[in-house]
Order: sequence, then C-alpha cells, then structure tokens
Amino acid sequence: MDYFSKKKAEILEELDVNPKKGLSESEVISRQEKYGFNQLRETKKKTLFMMFMDQFKDFLVIILIIAAAVSIIVGIIEGEGLVDGLIILAIVILNAILGVNQEQKANNALAALKKMSSPSAKVIRDGKTIEVSSEQLTVGDIVLLETGDYVAADIRLLESTNLKTDESSLTGESTPVSKDAEIDLGEKTVLAERENSVYMSTLVTYGKGKGIVTNIGMETEIGKIATMLDAVEEGKTPLQKTIDEFAKVLGIIIIIISVFVFALGFVQNHFEFELDLFLTSVALAVAAIPEGLTAVITVVLALGMQRMVKRNAIIKNLSTVETLGQATVICSDKTGTLTQNQMTVRRVFDLDQEYEVTGSGYETKGKLLVSGKETKPTHNLEKILQISLLCNDSKIESENKILGDPTEGALLVLSAKGGYEVNNPEEKYPQLNEYTFDSTRKMMSSINKIDDNYYVLTKGATDQLIKKCNRVSINGEVREINDLDIKMILNQNEVYSKQAYRVLGFAYRQTDTPKAMDLENDLIFVGMVAMIDPPREEAKDAIAKCHKAGIRVMMITGDYLTTAKAIAGELNILQEGGIALSGEETKNMTDKEFEEAILKCDVFARSTPSDKIKIVEVLQKNGEVVAMTGDGVNDSPALKQAEIGVAMGITGTEVSKEASNMILTDDNFTSIVSAVEEGRTIYSNIRKFTVFLVSCNIGEILLILMSMVFSFLFVGPNGESLLPLGAIHLLWINLMTDSFPAFALGMEKAEPNIMDQKPRDTKEKLLNKETLIKVIIQGSGLMFAGLTAFYLGLKVLAGATVEQAITMAFLTVVFGELFRAFSARSETKFLFQYNPLSNKFLNYSVFISVGLVLALIYIPFTAKIFSLEYLTIPELLISMALGFVPMLFAEMTKVVNKSL
Repeated sequence: MDYFSKKKAEILEELDVNPKKGLSESEVISRQEKYGFNQLRETKKKTLFMMFMDQFKDFLVIILIIAAAVSIIVGIIEGEGLVDGLIILAIVILNAILGVNQEQKANNALAALKKMSSPSAKVIRDGKTIEVSSEQLTVGDIVLLETGDYVAADIRLLESTNLKTDESSLTGESTPVSKDAEIDLGEKTVLAERENSVYMSTLVTYGKGKGIVTNIGMETEIGKIATMLDAVEEGKTPLQKTIDEFAKVLGIIIIIISVFVFALGFVQNHFEFELDLFLTSVALAVAAIPEGLTAVITVVLALGMQRMVKRNAIIKNLSTVETLGQATVICSDKTGTLTQNQMTVRRVFDLDQEYEVTGSGYETKGKLLVSGKETKPTHNLEKILQISLLCNDSKIESENKILGDPTEGALLVLSAKGGYEVNNPEEKYPQLNEYTFDSTRKMMSSINKIDDNYYVLTKGATDQLIKKCNRVSINGEVREINDLDIKMILNQNEVYSKQAYRVLGFAYRQTDTPKAMDLENDLIFVGMVAMIDPPREEAKDAIAKCHKAGIRVMMITGDYLTTAKAIAGELNILQEGGIALSGEETKNMTDKEFEEAILKCDVFARSTPSDKIKIVEVLQKNGEVVAMTGDGVNDSPALKQAEIGVAMGITGTEVSKEASNMILTDDNFTSIVSAVEEGRTIYSNIRKFTVFLVSCNIGEILLILMSMVFSFLFVGPNGESLLPLGAIHLLWINLMTDSFPAFALGMEKAEPNIMDQKPRDTKEKLLNKETLIKVIIQGSGLMFAGLTAFYLGLKVLAGATVEQAITMAFLTVVFGELFRAFSARSETKFLFQYNPLSNKFLNYSVFISVGLVLALIYIPFTAKIFSLEYLTIPELLISMALGFVPMLFAEMTKVVNKSL
C-alpha cells in the first residue's frame, strides 16, 4: 500500500495507533500474528547432498557413468572390464567431491563476510520508549530515529528535524537525501523522491525523526526486491553449455564408431556374432571417452578460484571463473563501485581565484593549488576553511571513514588540507550557538569565538545564502554587494552545477550578541566550494583495459543523469556515438525503442531494479555475455540475472552478496579486469588440453580401427587377427599418461596478447572446424606411430613376441603423448619460438609419467596384469624415437592453423 501518498492523520486512523502512546503489548502480539515477523525470507540453501548431485548433471559425466556401468556389467559377466568400470566410477566420484569442496569453500568465505549482529530499533510502546530487535517491529509501531540509526522497516514520517538518510544501497543515490514529514506526495512518486518516508536498510546520517511502520519483511521495498530475486532463474554458464555441446557431439561420435567397428567385425566374421567382438566395441567406446577431461577441467577451474582469492575476488562456483573471460559487457553501478563513495571537494572559488584541491576521498594530505602551484591563502580562503571546520557536526574517524554527513565530512577534510587541526576544534574555537540546517532555509550557522571576537559562520545553498548577504569580500576588500557581484556568483554556481558538482556557498559576520537567534542576515559572502563523489583513481585504467579487450563498459545508476554523465565522461565510459539515458526518458518507450536505445547506451541514470533487469535481458537477447557489478540491495536482481554477478565485499549488502557469482573483497573495479584475464587464460588452457586429450582418444580409435581394416598385416602366430592395444592399456593412457600433462597445460601462464583480443564468440565450440582439424591430424600421427611400432614388433624385429609388439605399440603411444604435450603449450607458436621446458609442472608430469610406465613394463607383477613384456634396449629406443612422430604432426597443425 502506498502510504507515502496519504495524509498522516489518515494513516494513523487506518492503522489505529496513538502516536504518543504507540502500540500496547497485546496489540504487538496480535499484529505479529497477523503480519508475521519483520524478516526477509531467506533463499533455501543447498545441502551438501544437493551440491554433490549437481556435479552429475553434465552430459560428459553422464557418458562416463554409462561407460562405467557397461564395463562393470560386462566385467561381472565375462570377468574382464570390472576394474576399468570401477576406475571410471572412482574418477567421477572424485571429481564430484572436488567440485563440492570448492563450492563449500566459497560459501564459507561468503559466510565470513556476513555481519554478526542485526540492527535494533527504538520504539514507543505503552507510552514508553524502549529498544527492540528489528525482527520484533510490526505494522503500526511508532519508531524514533536519530543520526547513526539503521532504518529497520518501511516508515512514513510523522515528525522530522533536519532529517537526512543514506539511500545509496537502495536507490543508488550517492548523497544523503533530505526528508520532510510535512510533504504531501502523489501516488506516482518514484522511490528515490519519496521525501516523507524512510526505508528498510537505509541509514540516518543527520537529524532526527519519528514515524509509523507501514510495511515489514517481504512487503518492504527491499522485500519486493527479494521477491524479484526469487523470480530470476539462473541459467547455465557459457562453459557449461560449451562442454555439454562438446559431450553430446562426442557421445554421438562414440556410438557411430562403436557400431561401425562392430559392423565391420561382423562382416569380417561372415555375419557370425562373437562376444569378443562386442567387448572390443565396448572397449573402443571406453577408449573414445577422455575420462580425465572432467577432472582436469574441475581442477583447473578450482586452481583458478584459488588464484582469484589472492587477487581479492571470491568466486562462488567453478564455471564463473571461465565465464568472466567471455564477458562482452560490464554493467557497473556507479556509487562505491566506479566512485569512492566519499564526497570530496574538488574546487574552491574565493571570488578572486579558483583553487584545485588535490587528494581524493577522506585523505587529509592534499593541497590547494592555483594553476598547479601552491600559493599563499587569501583572506576569503581562510574564512572558507574556518567555516568548513567550525560550521560542521562531522568527525574524521580514519582515512576511510567519516562519522556524520558525507558533505560535512568533505568540508572537514578540506580544512585539514588547508592546514587546520580538525580534532576537537571547539577547544581552540569555542562554539556558543548554532542554527541547524533545515530544508526551508537550506543553510546552517555556527557562532564561534575566534581571537576574542564572535563570528557567525554560515554555509548553505548559494542561491539562498546570497539573499542573506549585504556585503562581499573581493580582492581583500569588504564592500556592499551589487548586482554584478550576485550575477558573477550565481554564474559560477551554475558552471559548477552543470559539471555535476554539489555547490555550497560561504559567508560570515562579526557579532556582539552570540546567543541571539536572528544572526543569519547582513552576512559577508566569501566564496563557494564544489564537491563530488570522485571516481576511483584505478577505475579509469581498468576501463581502458576493458575497451582494449573489446569489452563494453556501461554505467547503470540510480543517481541523477548530470552526475552520472560527469563521472562517465571522466572515466571515458561515455564513448563517441554512445548516449546517456535516464529512467524517466525510457518510461514511455516501446520494447523495440527501449532495445534500440540500450544497445547504444553507455550511461543509464535514475534506474530502478526492474530497469536493471530489463537492460541485462536486452543485452543477453542480443548475444552479449553480461557481468553486472553492484553493492546495493537495488542491484541484486540484476546481479542474479547476469551471467556474472559481481558484488562488493566491503560496502555490499548481504542481499547483493547472496545474489552474486563473485565478490570483490577490496571493492576494486580493477579486480574485475584481473578476473577477466584469468578467465581468458583458463579457457585458452582448457582448449589446449581438450585438443590434447581428444586427439589422443581419436588416435586410439584410429589405431584400433585401422588395425581391423588392415587386419591381414597384424596376424598372430596362429593366424588370428591381433589388436595393438586392449581396453586396460587404453584406460592407462587416458588416465595415467594423458591426465598429468593435461593438468600441467592447465597451469600455463597467460599468452602475452590475451587482453588485446576481442571476447570469443558465444557460439564458439570447443570442437569447431579449427580444433577438429587439429584433433584429426594429431590423432593420425599417433595412429601412424602406434601401428608402425606394432608392425615392427610383429614382423620385423627378430625374436619379438606378440606381448613385446603390444608393449612397443603401448610405449610408443605413451611417449607420443608425452612429447606432444610440449608442442601443445602454444596453439600458434612453434617449439623453436619459445622455451619448451619453461613449464615446470609439465616437466614434472612427464618425468612422473615416464617413471610410471617404465615401472609398469619392467615390474613383473604389473606387467602380467597389463599383458605386457619387458623390451630390449633397441626395442625401447625404437618406441621412443617413434614417439616423436605425433609431436611433428602437432607442429604441422600450427602451419595449417596459420593458413586457415
């Protein structure tokens, strides 16, 4: 119900409350039974079991489970294949455990960021003022508010004295909003302009007030946003979609090849069914599956998550790491994300000259410069600094925190930069009287004793303050103010306002009656200051990197259009040909007009939560991968809708952190750029080891297939057709030989030009034309080397047994894979163009794999299990030499790649 548009008396009557006595205890209980407690409904958390089951939804994992099941069934029937099936199943379960472990780590890190206490509220009940927890508030409660209080429900004000609230987390408004209980509003007044109401999650920064609770829990403005969050469904990430597509294609290929092999053998056996032939087809299907791929992808993404933690980003799920690398648009909130959320004085005009104020935020080490140089302070500047210091109720707690109104905090910092001691100034300059700020006068005055004289020190809106001045100080001379002076002052005020600065004027006078209450007249105007919530210094470079990387940055804020354009211009977000829009301008647009506008829009101001979701949906509809940054409750639905929701860890609300995929622990926009680079590197590495693993599987398939096609070349002593490798050999190669180098390839450092490339096409597949050619060529090289070794062992080398021929083929394939891994380190550079031994992880993995395979062959117990036999030195050297053939084929693909 829109209580902001109703009269106070009407609301009190409707809710049946006496504002002086408040609710009775019995009324509180009955209303809590009717309306419930003042709580937001929490989303149901995933249990460990649910997280575990989620790991089995990928198509590739499903194929592995089917392969394992078939192998186990065949193993039970025939006594062979049981070990193969159990090993595959163990890999799948281990992969699931690893994925759950990483999600749990992210959830624990998120929990550590949550605040441990909930805010309380001061209420009038049974005529007494008491403090209750926010959960106990109910509709009709009379709440008292003062500076520093968190607003615990939606409240219609009944009384207000100079009340201001910080609504940045809810509306995106960067400066505190003045509130007035006496204002009447229309039903269509937007949230950011409802001056007679305060809302849950906002903060009282100044003044005091009294109001009646009109909405609690899910009925509050925050509750409505929480409801929108529930309605947003999370889709699969681009990586999940890519791997699913890849797995489906692979599954179809596996079925076709297995059926073809069975059909070929069936024809060769004169159409007689043999169980061995069926088992061979099953073995080939198992060989075709890159069993290690899911585990390698999971581990590489997990390591990426750990690296991101060191770079101040908590990633909540594995695939988000890679998805960041595909981002084409970053929709960023302004307040606290691109800006410092710290009001800062940038310009001081003392009616003679303009000063540039260096230093940003609440740092007190800046300077006041004229034309880039320090200069002696004028009389007017000294007065402006004195007024900034003494007509001020804020305090500096640290370089990052101000107690009190941010505008007054900025003035306190200005006086510190001008050389004044800002701690306990009243000891040196005692305050005798004060006129607090109110929205009618739009000014504030403090009467202080300075050097045995009493001074009225006043600051306020320039256009209102000038009306109280009859004199002006220019060029060190105090004289009567004239129309030209007023015109000059108001013109300068307008210049600053058009640049999105918040402008305050300054004036003073001496008095002999400091306790009087009519001293805000006959003032001497001395100048004005211009302040703004400045951009983060590092954000400009980060945005430039985004543009270089082909990523569009779009500002979406609840702040005013003028302010948004000024900040966007300073950060180079507003590009040539780009437009800036406000929510008011798009209200009456058709869906088509809105879509056309958003595709050209760089800045969108005065946005609502529904605007943000609509913008993200339009971008996604047009093929963009969207990263949405934000820290406020108002950002949360869009954070959830975007492929990558990025919340702020320090200033971010708990709702925004819950809705996001990624949390920046330092609230630094540059961490997003680091994450994008990390994501691109990870995808590049995933592509490298996927080509490496799949080409090995293709090579194994071709090896078995060609040995059957040319079976007359591979005949045993008893005239039987022989296969170069069995299922157990193929499984060893897939798991023990390929997986270690694949892990190492996943640890490759970023290519030097990775952030100079445009984001990859969202439709790009892991197995596209380019990678398919690589896979076939490299697989053919592996097949050629393996068949050659098998043939030499069977027909050429004197004294070699069938087991030794199989061992030669097996060892050749193993060496071929290990040597080829060094070529796989780069997709474009040849081996002689980089140091092939610079990846220490790859060196270690090759060394371990060689050691394991030699142990397998030369330890009698393991050799017997795998039907292998030790090789002579010449046989070993031949196998090793043939192992270089696949590496040469891999280098050949780089020539083909450059010609495509």
